[in-house]
Amino acid sequence: MGQTLIEKIIAKASRKSAVKPGEILFVTPHRILSHDNSAAISKIFKQIGAKKVWDPNRVFIALDHAVPPPDERKALNHKIIRNFVKEQGIKHFYDCGTGICHQVLPEKGHVLPGKIILGSDSHTTTHGAFGAAGIPIGRTETASVWAIGETWLKVPGTIKIVLKGRLKKGVYAKDVILHIIGQVAADGANYKAVEFYGSIVNKMSISERMTICNLCAEMGAKAGIVPFDKTTQDWLKGRIKQRYEPLFADADASYEKVLEYDLNNLEPQVACPHKVDNVKPAKNLKKVKIDVALLGTCTNGRLDDLKIASRIISRKKIAPGVRLLVYPASQEVLREALKLGYIEKLLHAGAEVAVPSCGPCLGAYGGVLAPGENCISSANRNFKGRMGCKENTGIYLASPATVATSALAGYITAEA
Repeated sequence: MGQTLIEKIIAKASRKSAVKPGEILFVTPHRILSHDNSAAISKIFKQIGAKKVWDPNRVFIALDHAVPPPDERKALNHKIIRNFVKEQGIKHFYDCGTGICHQVLPEKGHVLPGKIILGSDSHTTTHGAFGAAGIPIGRTETASVWAIGETWLKVPGTIKIVLKGRLKKGVYAKDVILHIIGQVAADGANYKAVEFYGSIVNKMSISERMTICNLCAEMGAKAGIVPFDKTTQDWLKGRIKQRYEPLFADADASYEKVLEYDLNNLEPQVACPHKVDNVKPAKNLKKVKIDVALLGTCTNGRLDDLKIASRIISRKKIAPGVRLLVYPASQEVLREALKLGYIEKLLHAGAEVAVPSCGPCLGAYGGVLAPGENCISSANRNFKGRMGCKENTGIYLASPATVATSALAGYITAEA
């Protein structure tokens, strides 16, 4: 019996010829990722008696969750992290303003096809867009990996998802993955790996693949992976200097489940409050008034997302009473968007453009909601209170195109 892609990646990381679902073994990651939670992780690291990280070249830290720090406590956390980085000689540290960890990690050449990336953030699944296995872990587990360079892992079963057809105008990768989550449910892939195949996936850009892998976390997946191809190779060219070896599933690999979706007739989708799997076609929503439109985050804050939004919004003004918040995923994205005129168009429309960071997505600062307000967001979560307020607020998730179109209208609506 052949091996799935996740099985091959785990086998290589554990120095085995083959593995099977349910097997528990130890793996060594190519990189271990963390962000502002590194302050808490560093305390755990010292509490368990560790003195030095096992390999300072494999530890990656990016400050992105509270940038710039909105209060004294978060500023102190950043100071603790900077001191730890200096003390440990950690090479791959990216300070405030560089960008969101899941964008910066691949941009800086740290994600190699066929490797395991472990991360103390649930959306580490994003890195499956490069034919790698991005696997989220907890803070205590991260501290132990810092100390000994490996951790135990149960081999997940694999779900194969095949996306067929051709997307209609105005339908994007975000609509595709929201539709799938609505079908599979928020717990439909718990501790499973998801592999994406089909004509639609083959045509997706790296940015779009990052979007669908990012949101695999919202159906409970342990990893989401798009196999390596020429699109991956072209994006990585110039970013990765070392040699890498892509891995591929065997033709006779055994999958727990195979799901096929014909998406020829798919319409723009919206995940309605307060669950990511509460998905409906945008046209079925009856002019839901919005107060905030959030464009950005690790899900949809990349260059093509800003391009789509700026095209829709060009030479127009956002609706009175709407606040359009733009959070580019990285400094690299922001710089290129400035050069290409996307930011100018968004600013002219009335947008508030912020430093590359997570912003209000985590509900801590930078555009949180007031009681009774609604937000249309390109982010990945819409739980009650996710954007800082639980009192009668509603977070609706959609593509950057739907976010931009809704910001102009003042209510939720999709691109015509």
